Amino acid sequence: MRAFSAAEAEYLESKRLGRLATVGRDGSPQVVPVGFRLNREFKTIDVGGHGLARTKRYADVVRERRAAIVIDEVLPPWRPRGIEVRGRPRCWTTGARPSVRLGSRDHQDLARERQGLGTRVGPRA
Repeated sequence: MRAFSAAEAEYLESKRLGRLATVGRDGSPQVVPVGFRLNREFKTIDVGGHGLARTKRYADVVRERRAAIVIDEVLPPWRPRGIEVRGRPRCWTTGARPSVRLGSRDHQDLARERQGLGTRVGPRA
């Protein structure tokens, strides 16, 4: 799996809040704000949090194995930028803390290179 570029990693490490999209049991989408961290070792964005294993979003990922996360912002006067990662996440349990991992190979820069972040969309897992 390819790593995020240096500019992408710096951007992701400067942010703490993203929006995770999952697919519900009935096929309906759900989008929720989540905390995340860039995991350089595994080249992933890890979504965690207190009680994650009891949430609908975690159950959706376990069942459907499809998700996307967007980390974005708008710079003045109106310059949106961000990174979207979508694909087949993996659910991990490290100790007592579960997390959802989305890989760097399935991402694209939402600003379409305007902010110096690379544009890549890789094959789906």
